[in-house]
Amino acid sequence: MFLFGWHAWRGESRQSYRFKCALTKKGLPQEGVGGIYVFVRRRWIFFLEALYVGKAHDLRNRLMGHEKWPRAFWYYGATERYILHPIHDEIDRRRVEEDLIRGLKPRMNDVEIPQPKKAAPKRVREARGGLAAQHT
Repeated sequence: MFLFGWHAWRGESRQSYRFKCALTKKGLPQEGVGGIYVFVRRRWIFFLEALYVGKAHDLRNRLMGHEKWPRAFWYYGATERYILHPIHDEIDRRRVEEDLIRGLKPRMNDVEIPQPKKAAPKRVREARGGLAAQHT
């Protein structure tokens, strides 16, 4: 299928991740296969908007009864699920998920992921510079 095949998203690191569309239960991997999934809204045929990014140690069981899918479908117009698998290591799944959430900023991911420590000084400098500019 041309429209419902593969799609690549870039994370904050500019790393590209290639996902496969999983419209039905047959499109999901076997039980026990971990990976990353994205709930997607299709707009203007080729433009895909990521609504939610998540990770699972078992994609099949996680996606079959996901608690956020009804909201994504009814309120945000989700039309598809895309999966990236296999990713067996939990650390790798977490790294890829965080990279995609920071890069895509999906509207249904409501928990902010903390930035690494090296990013903190930049925020402190901006805050100090902003305060200094207000006092002058």
